[in-house]
Amino acid sequence: MSNPNTYNWYSTLIKPTWAPPSWVFGPVWSVLYTIIAVTYGTVFYKAYTGQLPLMVALPFALNLIFNFSFTYFQFGLKNNLLASIDILLVLATLIWALFALYQFSLTNHIETGSPSLAWIIYANIPYLLWVCIATVLQLTITWMNR
Repeated sequence: MSNPNTYNWYSTLIKPTWAPPSWVFGPVWSVLYTIIAVTYGTVFYKAYTGQLPLMVALPFALNLIFNFSFTYFQFGLKNNLLASIDILLVLATLIWALFALYQFSLTNHIETGSPSLAWIIYANIPYLLWVCIATVLQLTITWMNR
């Protein structure tokens, strides 16, 4: 949001009273992107080396695509509806990713005795919580500015 026109546009939107102040987003996303880099990097490495099925890594890849697309839809195109659809896809692919990894980790750990990847799921709980908040916020903003 470094573009002044984008900031001005976003600041004119009607937002709910419970919306976090804009200064919160930078620090929160800095922490979340660090978590994402480590955990998703592990998932992609394990998929690349054949330790994890590609189908388990797929929702992680889709989640990244939708996550990065949000900024374009919301602030590039200034389109609340597309941003709302996209944030729902971010949430859906994140839940799918964590569930797929949980199923694989549980089965693989029991069958082979290999280390569990559950730490990746636990590490992504803050991301999941933030995406839930962001989803409700985006849907609310879209509704309020229709």
